[in-house]
Amino acid sequence: MSLGIRIGGRIGRPVAEVFDAVVNPKKLSSYFTTIGGASAPLVQGTTVTWWKDAPVEVVELVPERKIVLRWDGGTGEDKIRYKTLVEMTFEPLDDGGTMVTISENGWRDDEAGRRGTYLNCEGWTQMLCCMKAFVEYGINLREGFFQSEMRGEQATAPEY
Repeated sequence: MSLGIRIGGRIGRPVAEVFDAVVNPKKLSSYFTTIGGASAPLVQGTTVTWWKDAPVEVVELVPERKIVLRWDGGTGEDKIRYKTLVEMTFEPLDDGGTMVTISENGWRDDEAGRRGTYLNCEGWTQMLCCMKAFVEYGINLREGFFQSEMRGEQATAPEY
């Protein structure tokens, strides 16, 4: 058995604008991958880098509907790294907003896998909240959020 998470929320902007906030590296780097940024646009069949050191494989991309990514999910108790699958869906709402759902699946059912699901559930929830603030109001909630930034240290990828 593998473990997974699922979160979702409404963003008060049209699907095209919300979708672009994820695939456009400049926008994504303005609210989520703020430490090091996103290296390139999300394009199906490519690998981009988030946070300077997190390779993200773009498995599937359906414009304004769905993004499927594969990335390092963690290290199992056997010390072997493995990948998880992230799926983001964008559903237009009657009021002009967008329902965004993010799921991530494929963690091993062990202590390390359970820890990974908890951390990434926190991370994806934060991403969705930050996306809402950025897309709706132009606010970057992550600026100065991490201790390493406050101390002026070399920033690394957050542990999700």
